[in-house]
Amino acid sequence: MIADMDGAAAAGAEAGAAVLGLGGCLDYEITWDVAALEELARRHGIVASELERGDVIGSERDLVRSILAFLRDGVGGERAVAALEPIEALSRMFERRITLGGTSVRAALAMSRIGVPSTLHLVSVDDHVRRLLPADVVWICSGDEDTLNPHLIVQFPRGARVRLADGTELVAPASNRLIYVCDRPNTEMIIDPGLGDLLEDARLFLISGLNAMVSEAALRARIQTMRDAIERMPAGSLVVFEDAGYHVPELADVLIRELSDVVDVYGMNEDELATRVGRDVDLLDPADVADALATLRALIPGPTLVVHTSAWALAYGPGAARFADALDAGSALAGTRYLHGDALDADLYAATMRLPRQERGVAFAEGIEALLGDRVACRAARVLDTDSPTTIGLGDTFVGGVVAALVSQAATRSRA
Repeated sequence: MIADMDGAAAAGAEAGAAVLGLGGCLDYEITWDVAALEELARRHGIVASELERGDVIGSERDLVRSILAFLRDGVGGERAVAALEPIEALSRMFERRITLGGTSVRAALAMSRIGVPSTLHLVSVDDHVRRLLPADVVWICSGDEDTLNPHLIVQFPRGARVRLADGTELVAPASNRLIYVCDRPNTEMIIDPGLGDLLEDARLFLISGLNAMVSEAALRARIQTMRDAIERMPAGSLVVFEDAGYHVPELADVLIRELSDVVDVYGMNEDELATRVGRDVDLLDPADVADALATLRALIPGPTLVVHTSAWALAYGPGAARFADALDAGSALAGTRYLHGDALDADLYAATMRLPRQERGVAFAEGIEALLGDRVACRAARVLDTDSPTTIGLGDTFVGGVVAALVSQAATRSRA
């Protein structure tokens, strides 16, 4: 299935410079409501000893237990849900917005807001997707019929207090976001036969969304299809991979072994860094992060590694300096979303670029560059001050900023 190109004609070949995949989704973004969550905890008789993040969520009760466990720990994550009904039932207890989701889709939306077009590879569409995608985002879809598979998105603020059925009061030590998924198209991740044709003219290919897959055989088949398509990319193009929370954690190892040799940039956030190295990492301690990067390099030997956090973003590996400006762009674009949400635009992005940098981020960047020399490039995030932050989609928006910068750099080189 190919999008109607009339609305995207102005993007022309430029939209094809950045091909973003592999799947998108609809999100149910619920508005944080302590009273609703406490009512659910009372209804299900949930006590402190029962809180568990879970692997696969089987019921509404399991879903509430999982949300509360993540809130207690102040961390984000993604979990599979066995059926749609728990997502539908819980979301009806809250005010909710229907938005577009998925790393590639949110990256494309952010890029569009600052005037950079792109092409999406999708695995499912419906009327919401057609309505919400901007005109300068061209898309192809491997699905042959419309499907509705919403993801539940929960964001909780730092300091949020929730009382359980046994009287225990939970206090969130940090703000974060959660994703709960029951989505067959993204689980199967069928790749459109036209992907290779798109990549023949692409300057950059973003790979994301494979974390929802549950079959090793299917994953290996998709990897081979992507490798065949990547072989058709022109010289000097880039393949960027963005990590995520895997529904079947063992499949992350398969993906790293079978795909990382054709990936140029392998990106992740702080939660994914901790998962990969198997321990908590002090994100403001240059020595501890340097040790984590060494562990990560042993696991993922080929690509330039990118890690992005709320205080800094870094690239690690030979030639890391070439990505410094892209890191800065990604951090600033994510910061703009944090401050302004969906109102993000080019003017607000430029204003964020002018904000002062966080002192803790500057100290960290100086420290890790002193430790690792030209093997690392690190940029501190800006000071972001708001009473109503947006925490959903920040990592995806960071990716969009990085991709936009890299594609723009490639276009400048081609005109030189």
